[in-house]
Amino acid sequence: MGVVTTGRFHVLDLARELHDLGHDVQFYSYLPLSRCIEHGLPEECYRALSRSLWPVVAARHLAPTRFQNRLVVVANSLLDLVAAQRVEACDTLIGMSGIAIKAAETARRNYSATVFIERASEHIFSQRETLLSMPAGRRSCITCAEVDRELRSYAAADVITVPSHHVEASFVELGTAREKLFRNPFGVDLAVFAPTAVPSSLSPTVIFAGLWCYEKGCDLLWEACRRASGKWRLLHVGEVGDAQLPRSSSFEHIDAVRQNELPRFYARAHVAVLASRQDGYGMVLNQAAACGLPIVCTDKTGGRDLQELIGGSKFVHVVPAGDVEALNAAIDDALNRAQTQISPRDYLGAGRKKISWRAYGQRYSVELERRRGTPARATSET
Repeated sequence: MGVVTTGRFHVLDLARELHDLGHDVQFYSYLPLSRCIEHGLPEECYRALSRSLWPVVAARHLAPTRFQNRLVVVANSLLDLVAAQRVEACDTLIGMSGIAIKAAETARRNYSATVFIERASEHIFSQRETLLSMPAGRRSCITCAEVDRELRSYAAADVITVPSHHVEASFVELGTAREKLFRNPFGVDLAVFAPTAVPSSLSPTVIFAGLWCYEKGCDLLWEACRRASGKWRLLHVGEVGDAQLPRSSSFEHIDAVRQNELPRFYARAHVAVLASRQDGYGMVLNQAAACGLPIVCTDKTGGRDLQELIGGSKFVHVVPAGDVEALNAAIDDALNRAQTQISPRDYLGAGRKKISWRAYGQRYSVELERRRGTPARATSET
């Protein structure tokens, strides 16, 4: 099978797991080989795309913000054309939405491949509506060209893969047949994210890991912290986006760290929060859960899916997006639950394996076989 992407996203983990499960995988990307190997993908699976794309990729990262979205579309279009020329014989083509269009059409035409399109966020129309509803000056721009490529990739798909209930619902509400959708919650590396000790600090600490921006509801989270009047402090680990960092003794910011360094920051906190206005899933949810932290998140994340995977744990609180009162109340409850924990913190039990990347790959493998109409590989972790 072919996997077409620009960056890593979640499909590098998917490619690795499908290879380990016995599938013949070709991974098409302009990611460096060293990065792929670092994340466990064998060199034999790697298919480098043209170096002629590198100037466009570099320009995209160096250009002023107002031009970056346009350059993303240019880079995606060029990669798609190169991938379409390079794609090898395959029975399945897996591609990121907005990227794999020509490649998908070529794989279907030349090899009768089944096309899986990966959409990690809500339907582009739902996503755009959410972003436009944010206050002026806080909106992320989605260009007409991006919308066009997204819609074309949905049309090219035999199956659209989504990570959460609310993303699935956004497609159904806009007319996509439910049979065309495959919901598969993301995974986590359990070798990196393991149960942590109860923090020695007596000061209740809430952690948010990720981009500090309005999409992630950082202004709402800080408002909840402000209303708490010092009952808990907020720790942020990650890059700074379009929202300003608070200046307060109740707030601490740590610049972005490598993923394998995050557990030591989760170990400092009592509760993890993801207050997103729109987030396809939020992989930090799985990370925090694997480290044993009670979680508070909105219904615009994968919180409901995480609850289902681990058997409806009371340590995962899901609140309506944008509701600061509900957010604050849930954080208070989560902090109370955190006080009952003992070291090492682990409330997942048998659900731990179900949030692994291996379980994610096994669920995908079963779906691949189902769509082909042949018996699925046996698995104990789905």
